[in-house]
Amino acid sequence: MSVIIEDMNYYGAKDLASSFRAVRKNTIQIAEEIPEDKYGFQPAPGTRTVAQTLVHIANVPRFNYQVLAMEKRLNMEGFDFAKMFAEMTAEEHKQRTKAEIISLLHDNGEQYAQWLETLGDEFLGQVVTFPQGAQPPSRSRFDMLLGTKEHEMHHRGQLMLVERMLGITPHLTRQMQERMAAMQRGHQGQGA
Repeated sequence: MSVIIEDMNYYGAKDLASSFRAVRKNTIQIAEEIPEDKYGFQPAPGTRTVAQTLVHIANVPRFNYQVLAMEKRLNMEGFDFAKMFAEMTAEEHKQRTKAEIISLLHDNGEQYAQWLETLGDEFLGQVVTFPQGAQPPSRSRFDMLLGTKEHEMHHRGQLMLVERMLGITPHLTRQMQERMAAMQRGHQGQGA
């Protein structure tokens, strides 16, 4: 006999907050491992510096927090996207120390994660409609919030490549190498 649970959400607000914190923790570790004198490094013309990328990541949750928490929008018609993106770009160009950027990553990330934890399934399931011509034309709030984490992971991947360009082996790579070495030692110990 099987039991069917209706309206079950397998990935709720607490899971979303937890996974966001895990992603942000790894981003902060990268920020800590890149030397401050390399924060001005720009991998190619027309790209963000390390510092600008980290500030961009720190502020990415701001969009969803603004439109979903503060304005409680279900329709993005009339939202001033250009103004918000101009403000975020201006923030990226402010001079900050490494410590200030790491603090911004931590504080903005934790504020966002704490808000995520408060959200219910009904809120997460609501659909937000975008202006005509936008693709997709609508998204659930859950999808928008998940997109924040995906956006951060995209930029974190860029930063891991930058680490390689700077001669740094990313911490996630080092951790994987350590696990593989431990497994090999275990296999060698079994064969002895």
